[in-house]
Amino acid sequence: MKGYIQRRQGRWEESTRNLERALDLDPRNFFALRQIAISYGHLRRYAEAASALDRAIGVEPNVINQLARAFVELDWKADTRKLHQLIDSIRSKNPSALPSIADTWLLCALMERDTATAENALNALGDTPLSDDVVQFSRPFVEGLIAHMTKDEEKAHSSFTAARAEQEKIVNAQPNYGPALCVLGLIDAALGRKDEALREGRRAVELVPIEEDAINGQAMNQYFAMIAAWAGDKELACERLIAAMRRPNSLSYGQLKLLPFWDPLRGDPRFEQIVASLAPRDTDVMR
Repeated sequence: MKGYIQRRQGRWEESTRNLERALDLDPRNFFALRQIAISYGHLRRYAEAASALDRAIGVEPNVINQLARAFVELDWKADTRKLHQLIDSIRSKNPSALPSIADTWLLCALMERDTATAENALNALGDTPLSDDVVQFSRPFVEGLIAHMTKDEEKAHSSFTAARAEQEKIVNAQPNYGPALCVLGLIDAALGRKDEALREGRRAVELVPIEEDAINGQAMNQYFAMIAAWAGDKELACERLIAAMRRPNSLSYGQLKLLPFWDPLRGDPRFEQIVASLAPRDTDVMR
């Protein structure tokens, strides 16, 4: 689809226009509805994203569409209630489907700071990496994150050390693959290897230029901001985050407000200003 390709090229206006035109021609086109919802999300046009996904659910009322719709509320309003309720419903009515949504269950638990549930979700996920469609976090990485949240720094260090051994093998096998390198950067930051972490983050950005890949390139910039935060360079982290926010991207009010990945920046006035700038207006919250 032409609009999908144009989005990857960073031609957002043309891409959105062509996706909308495709829907005008075929209003029940499931693929086009999902794709336009993704674009609206990156553009922070959340009401329109919600509408597109409601239409997609009308065409195909499956769990994937319902989860995507719940994520709009999370991104838009930092509200996990719909996502939590949907996960609880799946757990009670169709427990065999749990492994297929374990990654979402895990993310929801992390955002709600429910570490016991996060561990249960991680067990359901097994050895499948936690993925955001751009980067993948191994089980030891997530174990380190949960341990850090519970202030068990000894376990966190041990888990991140194990995660580093796994991630280094991946990077050595694919030295020019930016997403793998930025995960290594995060791990090194968590282990106090600041110089290595920042070098890996910068290299990941170089390997995936936004001009060549507007989606993954932007993700590398966002993760570099996260790496800088974990490495303790809050000024660099906020500078890179502000720069990233000037383009359409997947970062949202809900993610910045709730995800523990951004905890090192909490309380920093620059970061709090960025979060506040993305907060929905009162009229939006009432929708």
